[in-house]
Amino acid sequence: MMLEFIGEGPALLVCNTIHVLAVADLHLGIESDMARHGLYFRSRSRERMSRLEECIRKVAPDMLVLLGDVKHNVPITSRQEYQELPGILDRLRSVIPLRVVPGNHDTGIERFFSEDEILPREGAVIDGAGYVHGHMYPAPALSGRLIISGHHHPMINLRDEVGCSLRSPAYLHAPLDPCCIRFPLPDGQGAAKSRVLFMPAFNELSGYDIARTVQEPFSPLSRCMRTGEAEVYLPDGTFLGPLSVLEEHGADQGS
Repeated sequence: MMLEFIGEGPALLVCNTIHVLAVADLHLGIESDMARHGLYFRSRSRERMSRLEECIRKVAPDMLVLLGDVKHNVPITSRQEYQELPGILDRLRSVIPLRVVPGNHDTGIERFFSEDEILPREGAVIDGAGYVHGHMYPAPALSGRLIISGHHHPMINLRDEVGCSLRSPAYLHAPLDPCCIRFPLPDGQGAAKSRVLFMPAFNELSGYDIARTVQEPFSPLSRCMRTGEAEVYLPDGTFLGPLSVLEEHGADQGS
C-alpha cells in the first residue's frame, strides 16, 4: 500500500489494488453557523469544491471517500446545506463513485446520499485500509490496519521568540494501543500493528492544535494513540519529525 499526500487539498490518495482518494471534514454550511454567532462570511463551498475537483483531476482516483462531517450544522440541517449539498454531491457523482463515513455533524445526511454510498459509522475496510470519521470506537474489522481518520482537524503550531512562525494543517500518524482501542487479539499480533493517520480538515476554516489533542484527547482514537511514537507530516507529505521533538521545540521557542 502506498500513500500520496496532496497538499492542494489537503487530500490523501491510498493506492493498493485500486486508488482511493480520502478527504475529511468538509463542514459545508459552516458559514451559516458562523453568521449565527456574529461572524459573516459569504459561502466558500464553490471554492472548496473546485479545490476538490482539482485534486480528483490530478490523481484520477477510482473512488472518493468522505471521512465524515460533510455538513456542519447540528442537530439541524441549515438552509444553506439544503441549498448547496444536492448540487455539490451530484457534481461529484458525475465524475467519481462516492462513499461517506458519517460523522458527528452528519445528522440527517441520509437524505443526501443513496443507501449504497453510506458506510457504517464505526468505519469500514476498503482495499486493505480502514476509514473512519473518528468520533467512535472503530469496528473490530479495522484491527491490524492503517486507520485513516477525520474528526480531529490537526493543526501544527511552531513558535519562535516573537510569536507563531509556522501554522499549518498537518497529518498525525501514531500506533494504537490495542488494549485501549478494544481490538480483539486472536493471535496476540494483528491488533498490535494497528495505527492511525489523522487527516487535516478539508475546510480551511477548521483547525485544532495537535498539542491540545494530545493533552486533552476527545475521541477513542486520540486517547489510544501511542503519543511517544507519533509523527507529524505537512499536507504535502513533508515529514516534520516526531511529535515529542516538535512539542519540545514549540515549548522551548515559545517560552
